[in-house]
Amino acid sequence: MAVAAWQELVDELKSFDLSELNVDNIGAWPQLIRVGAWVGVFILCIVGGYFYVIADLRLKLDSAEAKELKLKGDFEKKAFKAAKLIPLKKQMAEMEESFGILLSQLPADTEVPGLLEDMTEKAVSNGLDISSIQLQSERVKEFYVELPIAIRVSGSYHDLAAFVSGIAGLPRIVTLHNYTINSDNKLSRQTMSITAKTYRYKDQGGGS
Repeated sequence: MAVAAWQELVDELKSFDLSELNVDNIGAWPQLIRVGAWVGVFILCIVGGYFYVIADLRLKLDSAEAKELKLKGDFEKKAFKAAKLIPLKKQMAEMEESFGILLSQLPADTEVPGLLEDMTEKAVSNGLDISSIQLQSERVKEFYVELPIAIRVSGSYHDLAAFVSGIAGLPRIVTLHNYTINSDNKLSRQTMSITAKTYRYKDQGGGS
């Protein structure tokens, strides 16, 4: 039955003159040609739909996926920073506490005489002869004021070293700079010139 129907369609196609094809009279075309034409139209619609609709959507999808990857990367970076925020806050609190301790070691103007007395006591207790201990001009920095003190003392190497160690151990910030040591006529005695610098916080005592 099916073979006979197919043979009928083939015979119809063979007897049809292709030169008589007219788009205005599609209904008169052989059935196989009509089916082939509709299949062709369907395929053209599929291809056209892909290039004019699906391809555009595909580009939008690729763009959205790229944006998603970027947003995920940004989120991971921010999540990493957020995870480190608490330890950083703790570290900042510890640094502020340490900074406060350092500030408490900076002498105010009224404490400078006491510092000079401490230096004099360290020199005398180590058997040194004091030639001079003189305050120099203050030097204003961004956050603090620097006060140099020129010191000139004489004694043995051992006593000079003990004096320097004693100055470094004072309960306030004092740094030592630019030292020179010269031998006196007696080989057992040396003369040392050294600059000690102490500091105070800039806002204290109007140090601007």
